[in-house]
Amino acid sequence: MASKVSVETVDLPSFFADLVRCETRLYNALNDRLRERHGIVTSQFEFLRHLRHHPGARVADLAAEFAVGIGATSKGVDRLERQGWVTRTPNPSDRRSSLLELTDDGLQLVDAAEATFTERLAELIADALKASPMTAAAQALSELRSVLERDQIGTPTG
Repeated sequence: MASKVSVETVDLPSFFADLVRCETRLYNALNDRLRERHGIVTSQFEFLRHLRHHPGARVADLAAEFAVGIGATSKGVDRLERQGWVTRTPNPSDRRSSLLELTDDGLQLVDAAEATFTERLAELIADALKASPMTAAAQALSELRSVLERDQIGTPTG
C-alpha cells in the first residue's frame, strides 16, 4: 500500500503551486514547439494521440479522459475535423453520438508531432529530473491521478 504524505513534512499549498506552475510552463513550452513545427497546439496533439490509441472513441470519451467539458471537447473535435485530421461516423449503437477516427493525414501528423513532443519534453526535464526522481515523480503522479479518477474528483459537470 502506498504511504501517505504527511502534512507536517510537506507544505501542501506550495506543493500544489509548484505542481500547477510546472504543468503550465511545460504545457506552454510544448504548445510553442508543436505550433512552430506542426501547426497544432498541445490540446490538439493530445486529442489526436488519444484517438490513435482508441479508434472509435466518442467525444464523451475524450471529455472524460481529459477532464474537459463535452462542449469544449466537441468544439476541439470540430476543429480537427475541419483540418481533415479526424472523421466522425454515426455510432450504430447510439444515434446521439459519433465515433471518431483519425484520417491518414491525422495519423501522419500525430506520429510526427509525437516525436517533436517527446524530444522537447526530454529537453525540458533533463536538467531538473534524473532517472530516480523522475521514476518516483511519475509513479506518484500516476497514483494520484488514479485516485482522483476513481473517486471522480475534479470531473467537469458540463
